[in-house]
Amino acid sequence: MKKIKIIIADSHFLSRKGLKVLLSENSEFLLLAEALSTSELISQSHIHKPDLIIIDYTSVNYSLDGLKKIVKNYPNAKLLAITILQSNEIISKVLKTGITSHLLKDCEQDEIIEAIYKTAKGEKFMCRKIVNAVLEGKPINNGEYSCEGMKVSEREMEIITLIAEGYSNKEAADKLFLSTHTVSTHRKNIMSKLRLNNTAGLVLFAVRENLVSPNHFLFTSGN
Repeated sequence: MKKIKIIIADSHFLSRKGLKVLLSENSEFLLLAEALSTSELISQSHIHKPDLIIIDYTSVNYSLDGLKKIVKNYPNAKLLAITILQSNEIISKVLKTGITSHLLKDCEQDEIIEAIYKTAKGEKFMCRKIVNAVLEGKPINNGEYSCEGMKVSEREMEIITLIAEGYSNKEAADKLFLSTHTVSTHRKNIMSKLRLNNTAGLVLFAVRENLVSPNHFLFTSGN
């Protein structure tokens, strides 16, 4: 089996050490390099062409602007952010940069490993605490939310996008060459995963994830 080539981008020694140990325990992971700054990460990515970058954009010598540069210059490398607790505002900004997945450093080992696999395949994997807090506008450290990982598949993202754009289940099914029943099942699973009760919440998720533009919902008073 092809190994997942990984670069760790984090200026914190203990964080890098912990991730190195985790990666070394899995024969399907290959650690290519460690980068202590954005400039190092750009250099290492150019040399090694990683499949996945595990990054703490909050650590010293990293920033949101640097994150944007990485996403722009290395679109084939998937980004898994693992950070300490952040404000809703920061999390929202980060989700718009183009990172693939986001966890918190208090997530369990199994969640991190699953996130690595899913992210390397291009699937989004978010800590449920992050998704729920951002969607509901509550503090990210609210104890009401667990840090349980949450995977949203590529197919589910397609369905979310179509629903947010106003397609009915049947119309979405026709567009994706699926049965209406399959789309309906996906929709129920999506609502359950995101813990949403209505389509409005699904639309909000789609907007925050940049799946649809907010301008799509604008209309003039004369219409």
